[in-house]
Amino acid sequence: MPSRIDPLGMRGPTRGEAYGPKWRRTSHGFFVPASEDPGQVEQRIVEAAAVLPTYGGVTGWAALRWQGALWFGGTTGDGVTPIPVTLATMVCDIRPVRGIAVSEERLDPSELTELDGVRITTSMRSVTFGMRHAAGLRSAVLFADMAMYADLVSQAELAAWASSNRGWTGCPRLRDALPLTDENSWSPQETIALRLPWVLDAELPPPLTNRPVFDRNGRHLGTPDLLDEEAGVVGEYDGPVHLAGSRRGRDVRREAEFRRVGLETFVVTAADSRDPMGVVRRMQEARARARFDPPSRRAWTIDPPPGWVRTDTVARRRALDVVQRTRLLGYRIS
Repeated sequence: MPSRIDPLGMRGPTRGEAYGPKWRRTSHGFFVPASEDPGQVEQRIVEAAAVLPTYGGVTGWAALRWQGALWFGGTTGDGVTPIPVTLATMVCDIRPVRGIAVSEERLDPSELTELDGVRITTSMRSVTFGMRHAAGLRSAVLFADMAMYADLVSQAELAAWASSNRGWTGCPRLRDALPLTDENSWSPQETIALRLPWVLDAELPPPLTNRPVFDRNGRHLGTPDLLDEEAGVVGEYDGPVHLAGSRRGRDVRREAEFRRVGLETFVVTAADSRDPMGVVRRMQEARARARFDPPSRRAWTIDPPPGWVRTDTVARRRALDVVQRTRLLGYRIS
């Protein structure tokens, strides 16, 4: 946490130390040791929180990150350009500081909480703020998806908030985004590069996400990023981690398993961002090739065998105990 100057040097640097090489000024009157990385996300958040007035809290992506939603990295889509930390204060009585934005929207005391010494807005306030002020519809969907990945809000909770808070700036965007959100998207690229192009660009029926697929003997064949259950189509997003070593081998074997039971597959990669219409054609062609088998004739099923614990909704994940979360959600980054 940034410190103010302390003449005794006990709770912060002395005046002489503060302006020496071992300390770094973060904002007016606040300093941290020069060894603290100003680009580290959590450090950015605590430095911004230090300038909060008596009333207010960190909100938006930074509040969600502080609660453990690690997909909120604090940068734009390029992964480099930092996004300002927003402080919800109701009034703008903060000196301008690089990397900090101020929201003057109304703020009820019930929407404030404290976690590990940092005042933040509640999950609901933080998520709805981010969705309302997102750059566009898809960005709003992504914001909600990644908050739900961390189990901080659910679709039902967001819908309840939207129905009783219609007058806020950006609410039309939030309401438009809600039907497109998904509680089981596992990464930003699954949302932006796979599911939303499938629904919005290819205009195909909403798919299931990360739903385990089994053969008729109950053997787990794989958990595809996207599944069109009606047609029998599997879609995967392959990032850089999928292209090397044993991971690539596992992906190839899993694709073979899907094809063996009659599932049509397609893959989207990072390079496909340069040809979005090519992705759309690939999706539509995959569905056109699909078998559309009725459930009684499928060699595969999404009905889990006895003892399988489902984790595809926020409610189901919240209901897990500590041991179950460790065992079943070990793939998650948060």
